[in-house]
Amino acid sequence: MIHITTSAQQHFSNLLVHQEPGTQIRVFAINPGTSNAECGISYCPSNAIEVTDTELKYEKFLVYVDKLSLPYLQDAEIDFITDKLGSQLTLKAPNAKKLNIVNDDAPLIDRIEYFLQSNINPQLESHGGQVKLIELTDDMLAVLQFGGGCNGCAMVDYTLKEVVETKLLETFSELKGICDLTEHKHGEHSYY
Repeated sequence: MIHITTSAQQHFSNLLVHQEPGTQIRVFAINPGTSNAECGISYCPSNAIEVTDTELKYEKFLVYVDKLSLPYLQDAEIDFITDKLGSQLTLKAPNAKKLNIVNDDAPLIDRIEYFLQSNINPQLESHGGQVKLIELTDDMLAVLQFGGGCNGCAMVDYTLKEVVETKLLETFSELKGICDLTEHKHGEHSYY
């Protein structure tokens, strides 16, 4: 699951000696399955362990991984490197940004979210923007919210109608339309 090198295990053991008894290590992913995914390592006091956490046993300590992060940390590697410039703890998680592929028979909301993440957001990211699905209404409207460079961009109406709406309606015949929940305020973050 998570490979922790001998030097990293020794480093964790040295750190844990100075913590409250029962404290272990937590490895987690923030925004997993997106291009903004990040991974981290923290102390995990005994009162922070959740029932749904996965426990990984190492020689001198335990590592806890929350349920959401678990698939994205598959094949991760933690290493502790020492060289002339000092020492550094590294965490490589090749699957952190990997999208969860959904099947054609998955619920519509899951298929729309996947489509936005895999087909629309990579285009918007070149301008520092993104769009996410907020809700799928009973009358089959996809309620979207733009963020980043798209918020307040002068081209957002074009992006919404000509890019996002066109592609969503072509791909998902069940959809009746889309609406934008974003309060567009132009600022320094806006692309145009």
